[in-house]
Amino acid sequence: MNTDTVRPAVTELRLSAFKTHRGVTLPLTRLTLLSGESGSGKSSALQAYEILARLGSGEPLARAVGEVAGSPAACVPAGARPDEQGRRGFRIGCTVDGPAGPVSLDLAVQAEPELRIVGERLTGGGETLLTTALTDPNRPTVQAAWHTAGATPVTRAPLPDDRLGTSLLPLRVAGKTEGQRLVLAAAEQVVVALRSAFVCDPRPEVMRGVGTGGTGGAGQDGGCGADGAGGAGRGAGARRSGRGAGSGGGPGKPGGAGGAAGAWGARKRMGSGGGEAGSWGRDAEGARGEGRLRSSCDNLPAVLERTSQECARRHAVLVAAVREACAGPVEGLRAVPRQAGGTGHGAADAAGVAGPAGSSAPQAGAVGVRAVLDRGALGELPVEQLGDGELRFLALALVLLTGPEVLAMDPVGEVPSAHQQMTVMADGMDRCMDPRQARELVSLALRMTDRGHVRLLGTVRDPSVAEGLPGVQVLHLRV
Repeated sequence: MNTDTVRPAVTELRLSAFKTHRGVTLPLTRLTLLSGESGSGKSSALQAYEILARLGSGEPLARAVGEVAGSPAACVPAGARPDEQGRRGFRIGCTVDGPAGPVSLDLAVQAEPELRIVGERLTGGGETLLTTALTDPNRPTVQAAWHTAGATPVTRAPLPDDRLGTSLLPLRVAGKTEGQRLVLAAAEQVVVALRSAFVCDPRPEVMRGVGTGGTGGAGQDGGCGADGAGGAGRGAGARRSGRGAGSGGGPGKPGGAGGAAGAWGARKRMGSGGGEAGSWGRDAEGARGEGRLRSSCDNLPAVLERTSQECARRHAVLVAAVREACAGPVEGLRAVPRQAGGTGHGAADAAGVAGPAGSSAPQAGAVGVRAVLDRGALGELPVEQLGDGELRFLALALVLLTGPEVLAMDPVGEVPSAHQQMTVMADGMDRCMDPRQARELVSLALRMTDRGHVRLLGTVRDPSVAEGLPGVQVLHLRV
């Protein structure tokens, strides 16, 4: 099985029965934008992808669903009636292309009365490579059967019903027969593609340090007033009695799933979901040492300090992109020390923290860093004083110009970087932006995705921002 796709990537998302979607198949290219009226299911499509990505990263089902959708019941299609046992659920899946050829993964998830994966199917190369089925509702397991093609054509064993079976196969299959090696190649291809996802939701109110902590802030649509329900109440997902969130499986084997404390767990620990007090100035030493951008982009100054020093060429591209998107002159963008007692707002604070021209070295009394735009004769402007659209543009542009090693995600270290392809998921990509800014961002995304190391799946309210840009696929969803 060979294709022209060297780097594993999700090329199709199936929403068989998920929220507002029934029997929907979305082909995904390097740059796919979803458009449609409010309620057409743009955000839901990204949520389904994120659930798959979290499961592929080793997260338990309750966390994967609860962190994304608010509750398992919210994923069930409207009007779905329970069966005689009171069971309702949803069905999602994807196809991953890569060195092993097209591989399909499909899941049936029971949301009520108890959350569990009741069916999973992995197919590739004309073979059914893995199937699972719930055989005893009283046990927290499913009966799994995977392709062997040896003296025993199929191997059967129980697997936990709150984990993605495909992600567990690299830990269970020895790879001694041709059939087992086929199973391993397909499973590892799917897991690598799903692990390579980064959900980016820059939130201006959090980036400015307005957040006051708590349980997830205002949800995905933040303070910009975009359409759609967003993802309010992340982290409120149901937990199964006796299991809780649990920790991830053991250390990932080559191409395996890794533990739940990997990319998504790390992102949760670092507070990607919502308000954190004093984001721009808090925990200065930790922020300086971290240098990995969180989903909400609240630690952008610390990451800018790192990236500007590591790659001057890409930083220059970032500055050029910001110059096109921002009102007024932009001659530079850098991180400068923040002084103790700074308010985090206002030009006076900026003037008090800036060191010598062009310097980002820590100054006496500095507590962390802040990002500033060099306006030339107009002086420096702290980026937190930018408009919401400008802030979101800056954050998304930084994500597109970096890679897994700079983002708070699992970099799939056991796979050579030349064989990796990161997928950025941006719900409300044009949120808060005017058409000029949105088009510039799409143009930047197109240039970066053409290089083959990054893919983008985003939602937009105005599909015209992609008109005339070859290589951008716009899928119009209907209510």
